[in-house]
Amino acid sequence: MFDLYQQFLSLLLFLASLALSQSTTSDKRGLVYISTSHESDYSLLTSSNSDLTWYYNWAPSPSLRSQDNIAFVPLIHGISNLNSDVRAVKRQSDATHLLTFNEPDGSTDTGGSGISPSDAAEAYINFILPLRSNPHNLLISLPATTGSPRGLTWLRDFNTSCFRLNPGEGCPADFLGAHWYGSFAAMASWLGTLHVIYPDLPIWLTEFALPQADEDATVQFLNQSMRFLDELEYVERYSWFGSLRRSDAGGFVGENVALLDDSGGLTQLAVEYLGGAAKGFEVGMKGSEGGTTGSDGGTTGSDGGTTGSDGGTKGSAATIHGNRRLLVMFVLCVAGLIA
Repeated sequence: MFDLYQQFLSLLLFLASLALSQSTTSDKRGLVYISTSHESDYSLLTSSNSDLTWYYNWAPSPSLRSQDNIAFVPLIHGISNLNSDVRAVKRQSDATHLLTFNEPDGSTDTGGSGISPSDAAEAYINFILPLRSNPHNLLISLPATTGSPRGLTWLRDFNTSCFRLNPGEGCPADFLGAHWYGSFAAMASWLGTLHVIYPDLPIWLTEFALPQADEDATVQFLNQSMRFLDELEYVERYSWFGSLRRSDAGGFVGENVALLDDSGGLTQLAVEYLGGAAKGFEVGMKGSEGGTTGSDGGTTGSDGGTTGSDGGTKGSAATIHGNRRLLVMFVLCVAGLIA
């Protein structure tokens, strides 16, 4: 009888792990827009069937035409064009959130904004904070530093400068931007560290990837990360780097972070990130030039494979996700009773 119970317990735990391993829908998932001459590259990535709900482009003005299914989030990258950047943000009447200062602890030649903590604090208080009040009422992020001890030092010095310039209030914010390039375990540790320092602020992981890994390891990292981030309550949004072709990738991150192959077809990474075969995505699928709009407001791929009822696919996926969670809870409860 004991052997029978052990076999049943093993079966239950197997079912639980299977349920957790399946792709799930997510309203946290976003897109880092990278400028390209291939318009069709984004017609599938931003289609209404995908799990992506928002995007940003390191700029205060949108790059894609307005779509109901994917919201634009403006970003003020640095302090060299503050007046014009703030004016551009004010023109985004549909915007609800604002990202600020991209990797201020990093150099400009690697994509950072290279701002001292004191200069950033002064600019934040004088230019950014007014956007948090009427009539704009934007939810504003603290700057997203590099995922490094240098980034933590910068945030500490920024906080000190904020309270020196604005005693009693500092630089109030609504969420915290974060970047990570590295292993899953180190990413989880980094997010945990940020949460300890800023326990009251949700985190937006606006760039993350596993650099210089092979394709299988990269896909495994993405799937593990998505399950983790979707369940982590204090992570509010996340976006993978990068939405580019393999031929345009390389350098620090390597080509296997790319969501598109050399000709603009979806990679396995993209299929997983967009929601999988259940949402109509397949490896090699391409978008159409000009971004043809379907009857549901979504974007049709060249084979028509991604059009359909957006409410139906997202709704059914959410139901499946809820059922999986219930299955896991049931399995673990029964396992506990018979163990």
